[in-house]
Amino acid sequence: MALSTRLALSLRPTLAALRRAAPRQRRGLSTPPGPEHTLDLRGIFPPLATPFSPTQEVDYARLEGNLCRYASIPFRGLVVLGSNGEYPYLAPRERLELVSCVRRALPKDRLLLAGSGCESTQATIELTVSMAEAGADVALVVTPCYYRGAMTSAALVQHYTEVADASPIPVVLYSVPANTGLDLSLEAVLTLAQHPNIVGIKDSGGDITRMGLMVHKTRQEDFQVLAGSAGFLLASYALGASGGVCALANVLGAPLCQLDRLCREGRWQEARDLQLRLIEPNVAVTRRFGIPGLKKAMEWFGYYGGPCRAPLAPLSPPQVEELRGTFSTNGWL
Repeated sequence: MALSTRLALSLRPTLAALRRAAPRQRRGLSTPPGPEHTLDLRGIFPPLATPFSPTQEVDYARLEGNLCRYASIPFRGLVVLGSNGEYPYLAPRERLELVSCVRRALPKDRLLLAGSGCESTQATIELTVSMAEAGADVALVVTPCYYRGAMTSAALVQHYTEVADASPIPVVLYSVPANTGLDLSLEAVLTLAQHPNIVGIKDSGGDITRMGLMVHKTRQEDFQVLAGSAGFLLASYALGASGGVCALANVLGAPLCQLDRLCREGRWQEARDLQLRLIEPNVAVTRRFGIPGLKKAMEWFGYYGGPCRAPLAPLSPPQVEELRGTFSTNGWL
């Protein structure tokens, strides 16, 4: 059974329930009962790819060119130094320069989230403070994972609590088990959601039940859940997620913002049709081909992708052909 067909079947009960709840009128997304959020994270955030020159230096001119094109898309904000930004391969100086560059180009009404997670609590605090000074509005803090066997829920709660206590800007938790091999437990998330300076989580694990429980059990907190992938964006919205940080938005930003709008307006059938066309391209630029695939696809849509930093290798010609076919068969090329 094709991937898109399986997802259609899995979404059918959710969509049917939404239709039954509103037989006479469309029902859009509404904010769950609870306190008003001090920071509005509703919408789409692309985790920016970092452009490199052929000699693997950060190409700030190319970055500014991409930012100019993104300015016409109604993103809620941008993420810099996330997983798709090749964050582990950047020197500390480059990280701060990237934040400053993006901040200068970004309109004041759009949020800038900056990755500041390090392996130690002390280093994370120091980098978070520096990110704030460089212009970041929010710190996106990935779980430390090098000593993952010792990263118990208690250790992670202590780590994030100390970071949030010291941070001059709000903190968003970041759980990406595909990269870290570590899932921030639901119990830890619920504890951390009570901290006044922890305002949300980007969850890239794809466990919809877990995301639904996060939304449900943090309704009385100033806390929002962000889907970490375009592949399960509609399902996340149906359960009450606020927005999405989606790699595919680097390539198909306007369609993802359209999906966001359709969900908020209660146009669920149109949203489902669009979501199904996004699944395979999303898999292609994440699990299948990763950042090299993402950067190659960006070039077909008028953005600068360019090379990755070694040891990430470019796609082979057969891989490029497969990637292009994925976008073509779903009507994007």
